[in-house]
Amino acid sequence: MKNFLKLFVLLFPLLLLTSCFDILDKVNVKADGTGEYTIILNASKSKTRLASISKMETINGKKVPKKSEIENKINEASKIFKGTPGISNVKTSMDFDNYIIKLSCNFKQIENINAGLEQLKAKHILGKMIPTQIYSQSLQKKSLTRNKVNTFKADYDKMGKADREVFNDAKYTSIMQFENTVKSQTNSSYVLAPNKKAVKLEADILDLIFQKKQLQNTILFQ
Repeated sequence: MKNFLKLFVLLFPLLLLTSCFDILDKVNVKADGTGEYTIILNASKSKTRLASISKMETINGKKVPKKSEIENKINEASKIFKGTPGISNVKTSMDFDNYIIKLSCNFKQIENINAGLEQLKAKHILGKMIPTQIYSQSLQKKSLTRNKVNTFKADYDKMGKADREVFNDAKYTSIMQFENTVKSQTNSSYVLAPNKKAVKLEADILDLIFQKKQLQNTILFQ
C-alpha cells in the first residue's frame, strides 16, 4: 500500500484492488487567469469486483480500505484545499455504488492548485513522490504551461507483480479548456479542439510511467 501511495493521491486507495479505472484531470481557465480545477476517479467498470472486495478485510495480504476511511481522507483533503489562499468553492462527491470520486474547486490563479497540493503533501496526505508544481501561467506572455514531472519508473520497478498489474488497463485523460484561443502548443500528443479553445491528452498510465507519452506542454494564446 505504501508503495502505491507514492504514486497516487488519497483519492485512489481502491485502485489497489483493480486495474480497470480511469482518471480525468481537468482545468478550465478564463482570460483573467481564474478558473476551475476538477479531478475524477472512475472505477465503475470494476464496480462488481470492488463491491465484493469491499466486504473483505484483506486481499493479497493488503488491508482493504473501508468506506469511512476513504471518506475521512477525502474530507480532510477538502478542508485543506478550502484553507489554501486563492482556492474557493471546494466540492467533493463520493459515489460508492459506482465507485466514482470527484474533487473540484475554483482558483484565482492556476498556481493556487500547486499550493493546495503542497499543503496536502505537508500534511502527509500526499506521498513524497507526488509532483505538486504542475501548472504555471503568464498573462503577460499569454502562455500556460503544464510542467514536466519526474518519472515514477523506478518506483514501479520496485513493486511486486500483483501491484504492477494494477496499472495494466488504467487510463488517464487531461483536458484543458480556455476562454482564449490557442495559438500554438509544444506537445502534439494533446489534441487541439476544432474551436481552438481546448486541448486533450489521453494515455495509458503505463505509457506515462515509461514516458512513452509526456504530460508537459506549453500553450500560447492569441
